[in-house]
Amino acid sequence: MKVEKYKFMKWKQDYTKIWTIYVGIKVAEGEMVMTLEEAIKKIQPLDEEAMEYTRARWNTLGKPLHSLGRLEEMVTQFAGIYRDKNPHLRKKAVIVMAADNGVVAEGVTQTGQEVTKTVTENMTKHNATICIMSSMSGADVYPVDIGIATDCDNPGVFPRQIKYGTDNMAKGPAMSREEAVKAIEVGISMVADLKEKGYNVLATGEMGIGNTTTSSAVCSVLLDQSVEKVTGKGAGLTNKDLEHKIEVIRQSIALNKVNADDPLDVLAKVGGLDIAGMAGCYIGGAALNIPVFIDGFISSVAALIAIRLVPECAPYLFPSHCSNEPAGRMILDAIGKQPYILANMCLGEGTGAVMGFTIADYAFKAYWELPSFEQTNFGTYEELN
Repeated sequence: MKVEKYKFMKWKQDYTKIWTIYVGIKVAEGEMVMTLEEAIKKIQPLDEEAMEYTRARWNTLGKPLHSLGRLEEMVTQFAGIYRDKNPHLRKKAVIVMAADNGVVAEGVTQTGQEVTKTVTENMTKHNATICIMSSMSGADVYPVDIGIATDCDNPGVFPRQIKYGTDNMAKGPAMSREEAVKAIEVGISMVADLKEKGYNVLATGEMGIGNTTTSSAVCSVLLDQSVEKVTGKGAGLTNKDLEHKIEVIRQSIALNKVNADDPLDVLAKVGGLDIAGMAGCYIGGAALNIPVFIDGFISSVAALIAIRLVPECAPYLFPSHCSNEPAGRMILDAIGKQPYILANMCLGEGTGAVMGFTIADYAFKAYWELPSFEQTNFGTYEELN
């Protein structure tokens, strides 16, 4: 199923034009696009036989045993995901979910919503940070309009709009439960399409003014932490503005009576469409045997949602860096991931995640090009207790 061949229906209601993937079940060229329920059913444990073979092969290579540490573990885990004793990286892509957040109306950001569309369209011109950084790892960038607040007719942006941004969570739920599920399914469908195009490793990114506010709200509820502890200044707030942001989040959580035991309820009431779309990418990756690199705080919050919904998807997800946002480390600890990179980054867009691609390149380069002990005439190392 090719992205450009998806069929959409267009509605206009109360001056709001809503793009949605054709029908709730969604049909493309006679094939059923995978629903959330179907994706969950497809997820399997990693292939232990492929992983054991890969571990054994690492131990034949001419270096001290286990001396490449987590790089060895990464290749081994990729083998289990691919269900292949001879794993190889092929095409790489970062999926950037772009969406606006109604809570911006509460004055929780330094800039207005128009920036979301501007930066997203810049991605099609190679003018955004993610495009420049992804080129270093040979990765393609796929910006997705999953909920920009205004029309985005740029042909380089994939139209998957669920609605024109979320509603203001300070006044009521950010979206309906049904909209949250549809947004998750957008992520699943993007992974399915990119797999058909030959991509076998992905990364997530996002663009959306106000999304540190929604992410902090989700984080606070799901980790049972105070709003103050998990909320930062985002893109340049003053101390006074930060106090206001914290109060808006606190009031939004209370107003919406969020159920911490129901990840979909949390996502729908105080989350964002970008977060939902990235959660779908993680679930879709697990369903379709594709490893996915997590970016920073917002992407990690989406991973937390995905893992709370479907714990089985966790082994398919790889951290990249630890965000400099206050809850950056806390979220990674909660999903059981240790970052590969500590660089005090907090840009978003997938900029840290694409650096994960480069680490993977190093790992696979060593795995396939290091000579064996036999070839180097070294004495073999032995496992010592």
